Amino acid sequence: MSVLTNIRLSPAKAAPGTVSAISVTGTVQTDIPARLDALPWGNFHTRVIAALGITWILDGLEVTLAGALSGALKDSPVLKFTNTDIVTSAYIAGAVLGALGFGWLTDRIGRKKLFFVTLAVYLTATAATAFSWNLASFALFRFLTGAGIGGEYTAINSTIQELVPARYRGRTDLIVNGSFWIGAAIGAVSAIILLDARVMDPELGWRLAFLIGAGLGLVVFVMRLWIPESPRWLMIHGQPERALKIVADIERSVLPGGRERGSSLPQIKLKMRTHTPLREVANTLFRNYRGRSLVGLSLMVAQAFFYNAIFFTYALVLTDFFGIPSSHVGWYILPFAAGNFLGPVVLGSLFDTLGRRTMIALTYGVSGLLLAASGYLFSIGALSAQTQTIAWMVIFFFASPAASAAYLTVSETFPLEVRALAIALFYAIGTAIGGMAGPALFGILIDTGSRDSVFAGYLLGSFLMIAAAFIAWRYCMDAERKSLEEVARPLAAQE
Repeated sequence: MSVLTNIRLSPAKAAPGTVSAISVTGTVQTDIPARLDALPWGNFHTRVIAALGITWILDGLEVTLAGALSGALKDSPVLKFTNTDIVTSAYIAGAVLGALGFGWLTDRIGRKKLFFVTLAVYLTATAATAFSWNLASFALFRFLTGAGIGGEYTAINSTIQELVPARYRGRTDLIVNGSFWIGAAIGAVSAIILLDARVMDPELGWRLAFLIGAGLGLVVFVMRLWIPESPRWLMIHGQPERALKIVADIERSVLPGGRERGSSLPQIKLKMRTHTPLREVANTLFRNYRGRSLVGLSLMVAQAFFYNAIFFTYALVLTDFFGIPSSHVGWYILPFAAGNFLGPVVLGSLFDTLGRRTMIALTYGVSGLLLAASGYLFSIGALSAQTQTIAWMVIFFFASPAASAAYLTVSETFPLEVRALAIALFYAIGTAIGGMAGPALFGILIDTGSRDSVFAGYLLGSFLMIAAAFIAWRYCMDAERKSLEEVARPLAAQE
């Protein structure tokens, strides 16, 4: 029996083992979601996750370079940046607008096509950053780099949800998002070498550092060939034959001999469409799912302020308050990155066992309390550069899975037709409020030279995380080990 007999089309008639031509107003009954969720973990999933994780490595590299190179950019005889210039929000502004624009396209034309467009934007802009000649050119290229990375966030989080079996979805999403910190470590090591005056002129070093990011991105083009289009997206958008072929190929690679004939799995009936009108998107997010929207927005705003405010200014705190030379900042970022990566790896499985509500509230709450405590110790001068780094390493062991859980929550609790745009919208709002304001605020606070002023900024970040923890505990969806269609029924689903 052909796998194609697992669908039934109307009003067109399909001969056994074939698929007849259909219009976008037709319906299709399929077991594709159940088939994908029933799969064991296989080499296919490992390859896909590796290819997707590279994007977060690139983002980690970009953000770390911007922070670790801040001292060199201030000392540059060409750029001559101030602290406020260093924490300019151009990169984040680009990520916000890129996420919105590419997020809309991701839901409209598919996940796979956007992978190459956004990557091309990232590569070109990163390489161009290395040739910046003043603040305006640097800001423009960082804006475009952010746009490329912002677009990647939406397509990749959607793809993780739609290809990974339900019982692995939580830990996988957290680990992939946590791979950001592998990039951070690469960026830190690169900065250590390239900013060492004994190795090369720091003015040349910071330019080569950005070229490293572009070079790494070239590898991703090849890895992206491993990733198929989402079969779930294809089914709704009138391409059932292609969806079934992709699923059959996945099953052959994961299951010896493919799926057993005659196996029965739950089916869902879908009405196919070319796109989802923006009015329906707005109605879905802000009327039908407004409780979930509150949770998603709260988590995104809190983690964006928490992360961007602290990490974008990490190097400035080390250089201005602890007297660490800019060329040595990378050594302090390495343990910080280790804590951030180990958090999702160690705690990730608990999001699938103890559950989303418990773990999200716990990680957000603990992160906020620890930041307040360490901020107080910083304000009274009780910490050295080394103990400050240890404190942040512990804090972000919990904050890293918390931040990743924000993307997990938004990407799995909304219907498939609006998933990518929902990620983009809440990422954009959260980052615009928390990510753009945070670095700018902390740049101003650090410029005052007052530890108490910086502590006030830490308290604000702590409050946002604790507030998000309470909201998650009250309203978060228990989505662990459930199919996406059970968590959020597709808009195209028919009774």
